[in-house]
Amino acid sequence: MAQVGMGRSFGTFGELLQGMLPDDRRFLVTLPLARYATAFFRPSASGELRVVPPHKEKARRLAEALLQDFGMPTGGLLRLTSQLPEGKGLGSSSADLVAAARAVASAHRIPLSNCRLGRLMAAIEPSDGLMFPGVVSYYHREGELRRDLGLLPELVIVAADEGGMVDTQGFNRRPAHYSAREKQQYQELLLRMERAVPAGDLAAIGECATQSAIMHQRVLPKRHLELFLELRRRSGALGVVAAHSGTYLGLLFPGDWAGRGGASAAFDELTRSGLEAHIFYTHAAGSLRRNRQRGEDPGEPT
Repeated sequence: MAQVGMGRSFGTFGELLQGMLPDDRRFLVTLPLARYATAFFRPSASGELRVVPPHKEKARRLAEALLQDFGMPTGGLLRLTSQLPEGKGLGSSSADLVAAARAVASAHRIPLSNCRLGRLMAAIEPSDGLMFPGVVSYYHREGELRRDLGLLPELVIVAADEGGMVDTQGFNRRPAHYSAREKQQYQELLLRMERAVPAGDLAAIGECATQSAIMHQRVLPKRHLELFLELRRRSGALGVVAAHSGTYLGLLFPGDWAGRGGASAAFDELTRSGLEAHIFYTHAAGSLRRNRQRGEDPGEPT
């Protein structure tokens, strides 16, 4: 018997790395963010699938596709809440889709593998690999996992939003022109990242992320990248991390006492430069509990 189902997904602070490989496949490496989308699904026999808020059309389409895929009635109410702003490159759309699918699967008690979910999501739009529990390298256009890289400790991100919004679907439809040399550089960065994350090599992770932000300038320029690069040098940040298809730039710091001190200094410098600074934390073991303690839990259904 069906019941009210609940699903949740973290977001991602842009990407640690994004580009194209020599075989012309586009890829990204996620940076799980301790901000969440939550969905509740109440099945009904009406045949109509409604979503609240109504503009979350991609989540409605995914829920409908999932129900049809499993031969279930397609009626119900899907309610979504999110701590992730839209159009900023923080994975809001992917998080909605993951949370919605998990809520539907929970309501009908149907098994849903992450790989199957990835394929369903890719049929709607290129999506981040947020269904996996940690950092992943991911072929976002095909919805295919390349490698599960595991969890990182909680890190601190000092960030600024450059304003406006980026339509992820439109951005991904733009033709990409990478030279053979650039593709080779991305492959080398990806292989280095795939070694660094499992090893917990935060310095290498920060360096790869910084190189990715610099290389992406000709694709979607960030006006304040030079400022962030200078602040990285002065504050001792691990690196600069970019929302490659969004509007955020961030400085990545360790979550220890020294790292938080550097993050505080960088926050003050960004504020003095006239930018509105924000603090984010990466998703790690226990992040959701800490998120609730900070008063940021998205709550239960009403």
